[in-house]
Amino acid sequence: MGFFSKLFGAATPSLTAAEVEEKLKFGKHPMILDVRQPDEFRQGHITGAKLIPLNELHRRMKELPKGREIVCVCASGSRSASAAKILIKEGYVVFDMRGGMLAWRRAKLPVQK
Repeated sequence: MGFFSKLFGAATPSLTAAEVEEKLKFGKHPMILDVRQPDEFRQGHITGAKLIPLNELHRRMKELPKGREIVCVCASGSRSASAAKILIKEGYVVFDMRGGMLAWRRAKLPVQK
């Protein structure tokens, strides 16, 4: 591990909104974990996403599959990066979607309400 990795922790694997869409269409079909609050989720989310707000993640982690990729999503990418780090420490295969739902909407990808 390099100096900065030891100091700040290893970088969390991340994907762009377009890469997530590509995985959903043609890849391993990762689980989309939305870590926003319920009111944010109701305003629009990725189709099929599972809502577990970040503040409930430790308590509800057993609801997540260990043998499947998980992509963490929030509004802008901050909470999802925190969620990804938590899950990685617990042995899950996780990616953070950079830019969150803001990036998803900017890419004009479908949103379910």
